Amino acid sequence: MLFVTAANAQDHGADANHAPIGAGEDAVLQGEVAHGSEGHEAGFPPMNPEFFPSQILWLAITFGIFYWLLKNTIVPRIGGILENRRDRIALDLEAAERAKSDADEAQAAYEQELAEARERAHKIGQDARDSARTEAEAERKKLDADLDKRLEEAQARIAETKANAMREVDGIATEVTEAILKDAIGIEVSRDEAAAAVSASRG
Repeated sequence: MLFVTAANAQDHGADANHAPIGAGEDAVLQGEVAHGSEGHEAGFPPMNPEFFPSQILWLAITFGIFYWLLKNTIVPRIGGILENRRDRIALDLEAAERAKSDADEAQAAYEQELAEARERAHKIGQDARDSARTEAEAERKKLDADLDKRLEEAQARIAETKANAMREVDGIATEVTEAILKDAIGIEVSRDEAAAAVSASRG
């Protein structure tokens, strides 16, 4: 638009300077009408091929400035953001892997401790059963020995009682035999003879 105005001004000045002296106001008015009709025929300046070189120049300058800003400001900033995000993701992944490894180690340690605890409990139970079995066996043997001792003592007492009873029975039998022989038959026998007779009859 600036170029168009300057060109019109130059053309207008040249026409005014070269106009005949006697033309007067009519010539000036005709010149303005002519220039107005030429400006109207030129159309919209951005669509006028006369101004394409300047438009292309300004387009190149604008694109260069935008490219410079994009290359030196926007792209590095976006790259830095992406790099920071990549580093953060890498750190998060590393932390997650470390946490997973720690969890796996803790799980393995827990399972090992649980297995050891079960083994200890089984051993304690087995030892308790073995100890109880040993104590029961010892107690049984002790009771058996006590019963055997008491049985022997009872058998000895029974044998002694039986012997005493047999002696008493022999004495009674001897006395009865002696009395029967004396009262029934009228035979006088000694105690030894009656005892011998009783022993002979029992044998």
